[in-house]
Amino acid sequence: MLLIPAIDIKDGHCVRLEQGDMNRSTVFSEDPAAMAKHWLSKGARRLHLVDLNGAFAGKPKNESAIKAILKAVGNDIPVQLGGGVRDLETIERLLDDGISTIIIGTAAVKNPGFLQDACTAFAGHIMVGLDAKDGKVATDGWSKLTGHEVIDLAKKFEDYGAEAIIYTDIGRDGMLKGINLEATVKLAQSVRIPVIASGGLSNKKDIQALCKVQDEGIMGVIAGRSIYNGDLDLAEAQQYADELSKKK
Repeated sequence: MLLIPAIDIKDGHCVRLEQGDMNRSTVFSEDPAAMAKHWLSKGARRLHLVDLNGAFAGKPKNESAIKAILKAVGNDIPVQLGGGVRDLETIERLLDDGISTIIIGTAAVKNPGFLQDACTAFAGHIMVGLDAKDGKVATDGWSKLTGHEVIDLAKKFEDYGAEAIIYTDIGRDGMLKGINLEATVKLAQSVRIPVIASGGLSNKKDIQALCKVQDEGIMGVIAGRSIYNGDLDLAEAQQYADELSKKK
């Protein structure tokens, strides 16, 4: 079970939002690159970046901060990025800059043909971000709720060639209320590709619960507010997850 630190970038700063609300943000660092190096020193094996401004604008808005992060971590760990990716040229540029995997969210829902093209052109480098509330998928930085069911879209995107699915429960994100385990497991059981849980990770109990069901196809979990405010120590939490996984 991989714990993946999130670095959410808004106006060049590292922030955490509550339930995806840009007006409810807490700045944790004015230097995202330094934060990336901190998580690397804590044993992070992968980083999850989100260009929050980009998610709302429909195109990347924090590329200088992203490049600084990539320079800070070098080739030590893979870095995945989502937020505002809407065309193949942007994907190519970001991959050339050193991003390992691009996360397509809103564009995958609104323009499935684009996702299919991206999976074909950049095979092995495309993940899908499905953000949901009460089982319905949201788009545009979580500001619009669609009528699409998560599992229906996940199956379709798997067929297109997506590498993995990041499933976020919007109602829990940034709220430290615990992972929506039931919905995450249900999704993982319905597809063959790996699922990464997101939204609500709060303590070791969540890690324990996730490790128990990882064989269903859950490869990791995004760690956000819990590691920023100290509820979880990333190094200790990853070690704990490793120990639980060995016992299985």
